[in-house]
Amino acid sequence: MESLLSIDVSYNQLEGRIPTNKAFQNLSFDAFKNNKDLCGNVSGLQACDSSGTSKSNAMDKHKVVIIIILPLLGVIFLILASVGVFFIFYRKKMDVKEDQEEIQKDLFCVWNYDGSIVYEDIIEATENFSPRHCIGTGGYGSVYKAELSTGQVVAVKKLHPLEDCSGPGSKAFLEEISALSEVCHRNIVRLYGFCLHARHSFIISEYLERGNLSKVLSDIEEAVKLDWVRRVNIIKGVANAFSYLHHDCSPPIVHRDISSSNILLDLEYEARVSDFGTARLLKPDSSNWTELAGTYGYVAPELAYTMKVTEKCDMYSFGVLTLEVLIGKHPGELISSLTSSSSLTSQNVLLKDILDGCLSPPTLHASHELFIIAKLAFSCLDANPESRPTMKHVSQELSKATSHDLDVFHTITLGQLMHREI
Repeated sequence: MESLLSIDVSYNQLEGRIPTNKAFQNLSFDAFKNNKDLCGNVSGLQACDSSGTSKSNAMDKHKVVIIIILPLLGVIFLILASVGVFFIFYRKKMDVKEDQEEIQKDLFCVWNYDGSIVYEDIIEATENFSPRHCIGTGGYGSVYKAELSTGQVVAVKKLHPLEDCSGPGSKAFLEEISALSEVCHRNIVRLYGFCLHARHSFIISEYLERGNLSKVLSDIEEAVKLDWVRRVNIIKGVANAFSYLHHDCSPPIVHRDISSSNILLDLEYEARVSDFGTARLLKPDSSNWTELAGTYGYVAPELAYTMKVTEKCDMYSFGVLTLEVLIGKHPGELISSLTSSSSLTSQNVLLKDILDGCLSPPTLHASHELFIIAKLAFSCLDANPESRPTMKHVSQELSKATSHDLDVFHTITLGQLMHREI
């Protein structure tokens, strides 16, 4: 450029300041015409704005600063965000760990079976819950017979995983099972404790040798051994158990799944109420749950439209169970025929004719007790929940066993019992 004497940059769409070297000093306007925005000390061109140049330079500097700073800010933001996310997850992990430690602490404070029940002992006794040790399966879990290292035998109910807020591992579950562990009645299966573990959740309870009532009634040889005296005692025992749960526990406990499968028998055919997988505490400030639970054929009919569980639901189930003990099988067909529009024929059936035929006719004293039991059973089946008796009333009536006109037993019809005409 130093050796140039002359130059023509017209028609090039140039812009900016014209250089001040010798080649550009003596050029005419024609050498610069038809460019975009040239400026300089040439006739016909606008003079350059020194402030604009500095402004342009400043803007260029700002652009450089922005180009450098923005990525740095982005990196800093990502670092801070990562730290924040890590802190949140760490805090949650610590909270879970603290909750688990709290659960574990609560867990071991309810063990009361000679202080020797531990997770490893149960796993060893059941061979890691082998089917060989399974003695029953229900909607909420499978039951295993476990002989512990001490030689004592217990029943272990391994719970199915539950995802709702009342399932194993939740605070609500701990409260419920801890309260149930405190229940103590001769006709209620004793709960010894429970275990919440990452692999298994289970409840440990008393083991009853003769199994459940449903199995005994369905086996002819076993059903014959269950004579009228024993059947009456079973019904009385169950009534006493539920009277205790409903009226002597605070808050009251509703079982929600009374059935012959959940009544266990010991060697002396003494009844024990079992399976608290669906049981709940009736807290005064709660809405009594809307979760439907129970066994088909025993569930109170109002639950189909109200979904509100009360003690009266247990009363209906108790009525079904009581008739089952009397007739030797589930009374579903009998109840349906009595409540149908053409039930007149069924209502004229005599009470004595529906009793379990595998047993001899009852004695006079047993006949009176069976009459009282049948009368209470049908009152429990009332379609109106409020018209059903309380379990305390049922228990008291069964314990009276006062004298009665025993000859009436042979003439009582089911219709009279249904309509409470006696």
